[in-house]
Amino acid sequence: MPRHAGAGSVRAVTTSDTPLVRVLDATGRFAPSDAAERYLPLIDAITDAELEQFYRDMVVIRAIDVQATNLQRQGQLALWPPSRGQEAAQVGSARAARAQDTIFPSYREHAVTRIRGVDPLDIIKLMRGVSHGGWDPSDPKNGNTRLYTLVLGSQALHATGYAMGLSFDGKSGTGDVESDQAVIVYYGDGASSQGDVHEAMVFAASYQTPEVFFLQNNHWAISVPVSTQSPVPLVQRSAGYGIPSIRVDGNDVLASYAVSRVALDEARSGLGPRAIEAVTYRLGAHTTSDDPTKYRGSDEEQSWAERDPIIRMRAFLEGRGASAAFFDDVETEGADAAEDLRSRTVELGPPPASKIFDHVYSEPHPLIDEQRAWRDSYEASFEGGAK
Repeated sequence: MPRHAGAGSVRAVTTSDTPLVRVLDATGRFAPSDAAERYLPLIDAITDAELEQFYRDMVVIRAIDVQATNLQRQGQLALWPPSRGQEAAQVGSARAARAQDTIFPSYREHAVTRIRGVDPLDIIKLMRGVSHGGWDPSDPKNGNTRLYTLVLGSQALHATGYAMGLSFDGKSGTGDVESDQAVIVYYGDGASSQGDVHEAMVFAASYQTPEVFFLQNNHWAISVPVSTQSPVPLVQRSAGYGIPSIRVDGNDVLASYAVSRVALDEARSGLGPRAIEAVTYRLGAHTTSDDPTKYRGSDEEQSWAERDPIIRMRAFLEGRGASAAFFDDVETEGADAAEDLRSRTVELGPPPASKIFDHVYSEPHPLIDEQRAWRDSYEASFEGGAK
């Protein structure tokens, strides 16, 4: 039945109605949008070394991502969620976070976790099924990075609860940018339709948490397009809860960095939560168990491939005079990182059976001790003893 304008109708708001922060155009040319004007002083302050680091981060993590995809295809992993195409959104936001900030990823934030110090092999262990979580989030070397969340949307609740705790404990809003803490939580367009995310925003707005909601809109929640999920830009969802929200070109690493740095600093200073919608695209499959050719066309994929964040940043650096030796060095680093991941993956063995008793309780528990002792005795009753 056709929908007629009038009472009860919904007006679809086009993307042109919503300002988009962009610094680099699709060709890598410095062409700031009107919405980017307030961020230009911050962008001007980025050093050449930092610009080159952004590019290096994106190239190396893509090499690792491709290698992990291949490892899954060869039976080394149960699953792998590719991040190809989303590198700029992740690198920009991760580099914008300060050391004291806490990161709550979803399950595709490979660039974010690597920048914060997580060994990519720990993600491999999770996807291979030989680890309960992947890494120890309390270990300082992992940069205050919480574990991947496979129950999508729940990480938004975890992040908001943690951010509330920072406020209650006086660890934010003191005016000291070097010590005040903030939280950034990553989620996708599909998760933005889940109740957990909306409940998290309710509490974040109510308690004015030092938190940034970072939505990577990659246009597909598995096989459901974002146009089906929402008739209006997703940035309006967070704005509806009274959270200042900004829309950024997620394939522009400079814009992603600047917007994230400002949002995090505002949140930690006591101004309350902020939200960012990074408009990007998932060039690969949802996971290695998915076939995107079943639900989207090659024309769409090609259109977004022409806006590849790595190609865009390379063109920008070349325009600034970056040398061929620099790009060769980055390619070599990416190849070495990928090969290192492969060699360490194939050397992984099964975890000891006793590992199942670890971390059931935060403190020693007599029931767990009794069960562990029974298992050890049972294993010892076989030839060869306990494993």
